[in-house]
Amino acid sequence: MSTPAHRASARQSAAVLTSVRQRQEGNRAGSPPRNPVGQALLQMQSSAGNRATAAVVQRARSADKGKAPENGDASAGAKKSCRDRIAGLLDRFKKNLEPIDTFIKGVQTPVNAGFTQQAAATANEGLKHSSAASGTSAASGNLLTEAAGTVVSGMDAYKNMKDAKTHETGAKHHTAQKKARTKGTDAVIGAAGSGSYSAAIAKEATKVQKAADAAVASEASGIASASVGAIKGVRAAFRVGGAARKYKRVKELEDPHLVQPVALTRLNESREQAEWAAAEAYVALDAYWDHEGEERLELVSEAIDAAWEAMGEVRDTAETIQRTERKWEGEADRLTRAQEYAKKKQLTKIGKEAIGGAVGESTKAAAGVVTAVAAGTAGLASNPVGWGLAGAGAGLVLGVTLYKALRAATKRYEEKRHPERWAPEGETPEKAASRGDSLKHALTFWKKVSKGERQAMAREIYALAAGPGVPGSGDTTPEMRESARALLIALKAGPTDHKLDPEAWAQTLDDPAKTAGWISEIAEQLASG
Repeated sequence: MSTPAHRASARQSAAVLTSVRQRQEGNRAGSPPRNPVGQALLQMQSSAGNRATAAVVQRARSADKGKAPENGDASAGAKKSCRDRIAGLLDRFKKNLEPIDTFIKGVQTPVNAGFTQQAAATANEGLKHSSAASGTSAASGNLLTEAAGTVVSGMDAYKNMKDAKTHETGAKHHTAQKKARTKGTDAVIGAAGSGSYSAAIAKEATKVQKAADAAVASEASGIASASVGAIKGVRAAFRVGGAARKYKRVKELEDPHLVQPVALTRLNESREQAEWAAAEAYVALDAYWDHEGEERLELVSEAIDAAWEAMGEVRDTAETIQRTERKWEGEADRLTRAQEYAKKKQLTKIGKEAIGGAVGESTKAAAGVVTAVAAGTAGLASNPVGWGLAGAGAGLVLGVTLYKALRAATKRYEEKRHPERWAPEGETPEKAASRGDSLKHALTFWKKVSKGERQAMAREIYALAAGPGVPGSGDTTPEMRESARALLIALKAGPTDHKLDPEAWAQTLDDPAKTAGWISEIAEQLASG
């Protein structure tokens, strides 16, 4: 049912642009254009945006048709609910739109604001109409992406709420509850953003139509934009605070290398006792060697046997100590790497949220306030301060978005090109793909990384924190297991977060059936604040 709506939207946009071009031609007949280059650029932006959006719709539709279930499981596809199918289609559609949306927010919208300011300053009606048409196209693209994202977030929130009720406690409950809360907030903010873009469309449309209430529409659009930007900025600030608190808790954990196992202490005591026994045996051997009598040879023989046995105990204990120290050092190194990775992830999150969210969105909110004030006091006269703030905010958000996109593409490339790098221990890695195939996979921006460093670190932490009943974790020293579990608590995956008492929480870590849920939970907590 979505196809006719998108086609109608494309026809309406084309009709608006045709009307605008006809009026511009009329204006040109009366007076020569003052900035033909700017008008051409704006027309090219709007028409290219419409064509790209239509192409995305067709690509998302064709990609979803005939899509076979993963792993060749036909029954899984048959059981897939209608809601899951719709959610998958919308999510794919939204992710195909995101590159266009990023270009609009980071390039087209600030350029439109600049041309609008220039048109107001020079009283160039042709340029004003061209920028209004381009602004209508930009706001329409933003609205389409935001609306699709809002619906997807709402459906994800509902699904995770059901999952959280199904798993009343434990790792799966906490993961689902956290996602439900996050996606629910995304849906609310997305709805507010959709309203803001609708107001922006109305503002630009009134400029195109030369309506008398254009100033009122511009003021309303500025207020809506400022409100949404402020909400996003506040949310980013809360995320920065959460990541900072998690970073502090991880940083306060004890260095794993300083945690000496009790077993190692006992082994050292046994070695000392064996060395004393060997020394006493040699003293006895010397004494019996100097002894004169018939029993001398018998006593010497017994002393030699005792000394040999004592030295064997010393040698065996020393070898056991060396093996234990190597194992303990290896576990300490693994846990240290995990702690450092957790701190790095939180610092990265703080940087991204602070630059792109707390500062970038707040700057865009300030631009909206300036726009609203300018519209209310000077009609449609554009304020260069508002233009500058809008450009600065868009630049910050665009920079963070491009950084995220580049990082994700790099991880997808490594996932195909070097599958052995982060493959699970004991599992045969997939065959390395060629450079061309790896690059193609890197460009599939709608796919998430499934076998990357974060997933590998989650498996590493779980292997150290799991109980002796979990395969591969039985030889972990109790002290290192406790240190790994302290890291889980610092990452907000402790008993309180899972609504369990400490004993029941520890039992879930000793249950092999809960391995997948725990690894997913740890990976989620490593990524979030």
